[in-house]
Amino acid sequence: MLRALKHWLPVILWMGLIFFVSTDFGSSTHTSQIIEPILKWLNPDISSTAIDLVQTIIRKGGHFTEYAILALLALRSVNLSRPNGSHFQAIAIALLIAATYAATDEFHQSFIPSRTASIYDVMIDTSGAFAALTVASLWRKFRTSRAP
Repeated sequence: MLRALKHWLPVILWMGLIFFVSTDFGSSTHTSQIIEPILKWLNPDISSTAIDLVQTIIRKGGHFTEYAILALLALRSVNLSRPNGSHFQAIAIALLIAATYAATDEFHQSFIPSRTASIYDVMIDTSGAFAALTVASLWRKFRTSRAP
């Protein structure tokens, strides 16, 4: 039991961080208080439209990245929990974990007044997970093909 917890603790902690950022703390109102001053410092003449665009790119990039990391952590945990399991199955399980958590996270956001739930965010999250798992799979294939 402790061994399984040790394998899955990074996944659980990362999910906790995602959950925390999905509260009012991670709302666009709060993130704009950080992003906007930086952008205005870099370019005092920046338009509000440009600020909104950059903020959207950063926020959606955050979705993509946090779920890419979640998928990689889940893949690691699946592989550690099932050392003789199929690589394809491990990828599928990791993707399922990330996609399911993305959907439940958006559902959670629907209860936060300063947040909105969006199927598009679930798709961005799942795309981040898929991209990371694809890169991990290609890296594994590259590494094993070069092994003596």
